[in-house]
Amino acid sequence: MSLLSLKPVVISGVFAIVLSACAQVTERPAAIEKSYIEPPTQQKIPASETAIRVCADPNNLPFSNADGEGFENKIAELIASDMNRPIEYTWWAQRRGFFRNTLRAGLCDVVIGVPSSFELAATTLPYYRSTYVFVSRSDRGLDIGSFDDPKLRELTIGVQMIGDDGANAPPVHALNNRGMVDNIKGYTLYGDYSQDSPPARIIDAVEKKEVDIAVVWGPLAGYFAGKSRVPLTVRPVSPEIDLPYLPLVYDISMGVRRGEDKLKAKLDEVVARRRAEIETILDRYGVPRTSAEPAKLAAAGKEGR
Repeated sequence: MSLLSLKPVVISGVFAIVLSACAQVTERPAAIEKSYIEPPTQQKIPASETAIRVCADPNNLPFSNADGEGFENKIAELIASDMNRPIEYTWWAQRRGFFRNTLRAGLCDVVIGVPSSFELAATTLPYYRSTYVFVSRSDRGLDIGSFDDPKLRELTIGVQMIGDDGANAPPVHALNNRGMVDNIKGYTLYGDYSQDSPPARIIDAVEKKEVDIAVVWGPLAGYFAGKSRVPLTVRPVSPEIDLPYLPLVYDISMGVRRGEDKLKAKLDEVVARRRAEIETILDRYGVPRTSAEPAKLAAAGKEGR
């Protein structure tokens, strides 16, 4: 299947979320009833008022695992402690159908990491903002941070593909926009689920010199680069938005079912009140963040002091 033919997606944890189809400029009809897509309807399912019911992947470090070792596990623990409630997990591999079979089915009430613009859930205040990064062996001295660096054309570039149909993450589109197709090597994000944290195989590929450089979602790259057997260099990609509009940087929030305004408000309060502790957790896991924090996140922090 052609790398050029599919939709851009963003990774938050191991699940892949389709953000939007590539826009096509067409002449608008003379009469049009709606120029937008209605969000999916959601059956009213009340959230628990006695526990923090979390939807999570049991094999997806650095985000989450069944032993509670991921940073999203630690943030869930912080939330539960703040709200004085126990945590109850619904474990489900974060692949296609994850939200349909967990959050929207009412088996759990919150997903700890979703893009702030996510359409399948109501999202809280963002609690971090991260970026795709370039990852290379430090002994190569490549020093690449831009998709416009001419050296990229001479290198084998590892990228992550989404699912069995090989859908594209935003870096693939950014590379394709510059005519780089033949030097791209794809690694499925879903991978072999019998192995620990399947998405980490792209970092292994950099270590083993299967590729010269890889473009990886920042939290995944930062965590596994810190645990690598060989020194790795991690640099944020640029530009942050590849024109006309292909974002490579994303705000990340928590997601709840639409209509769960009470739970969302409580989570917003926790994000504001415990922002410094959340930052400490993210630092501990090597999660790279952009220097320009979302304005509403900064405002929330001031209000929570």
